Amino acid sequence: MKIDNSSIEGVEEFKYFGTTLTYQNSIQEEIKSRLELGNACYYSVQKLLSSRLLSKNLKIKIYRTIILPIVLYGCETWSLTFREDGRLRVFENRVLRRVFGPERDEVTGEWRKLHNEELRDIYSLPNIVRVVKSRRMRWVGHVAHMGEGRSVRRVLVGKPEGKRPLGRSRLRWEDNIKMDLWEVGGGGDWMELVQDRDRWRVLVNMVMNFWVP
Repeated sequence: MKIDNSSIEGVEEFKYFGTTLTYQNSIQEEIKSRLELGNACYYSVQKLLSSRLLSKNLKIKIYRTIILPIVLYGCETWSLTFREDGRLRVFENRVLRRVFGPERDEVTGEWRKLHNEELRDIYSLPNIVRVVKSRRMRWVGHVAHMGEGRSVRRVLVGKPEGKRPLGRSRLRWEDNIKMDLWEVGGGGDWMELVQDRDRWRVLVNMVMNFWVP
């Protein structure tokens, strides 16, 4: 592709401000990249998370302030499927098992890893997927109040021309917003709901702290 006197090479994916963009506009590669970076960070602080000299609360702070921001960079624009939800939860559970350590079985007396349900019970903070959902809603609230001339808002409310490809329609980012609202009983037109800042702030907190068995 040529723009003025410059030639731009066509590629399948590239990095833009630290985010992986693909020609198919797929978020899977970006989440894969963020998890790889998160794993590298996790292994670099693994000894701290295993140390008996540090309290569990301090270890959780290390996870929330050092590891989690790397994984969730740019998550406000993610459109998550159940598969991606699962990949994020698997990553977080791995870190939490390192933080909380093994538990002695009352019957056999042997040490074992904590089950997912046990981790959910003892980890009192919102899980990684809840954080993504709340950040996504907080961001859309911010964009919805921008001026109509702002490019970000135009992309949010614009309707692209043309026909979509044949086959099953892909999950859109807007669909995630609607599903998140449906979970907490916030049905209706989300563009109308977001105009009430106080009401929207309550919904964001509800999405953040919504408990899923």
